[in-house]
Amino acid sequence: MSNPFDDENGSYLVLVNAEGQHSLWPANADIPGGWDIAHETDSRQGCLDFINANWADMRPRSLLTP
Repeated sequence: MSNPFDDENGSYLVLVNAEGQHSLWPANADIPGGWDIAHETDSRQGCLDFINANWADMRPRSLLTP
């Protein structure tokens, strides 16, 4: 079985959690609890581009100083 996260031709979503962390997610997989869709179904590269444009600080929100 191949890794669905590595399929260059697959369809993906971008998920985001309460900490502002983003995740590339196969569009045909169930969305895990605590995560919401931040970017609808797109190509793998389209989702990676969205993540790169929208998640500049990798630290969880709870670690950021006000």
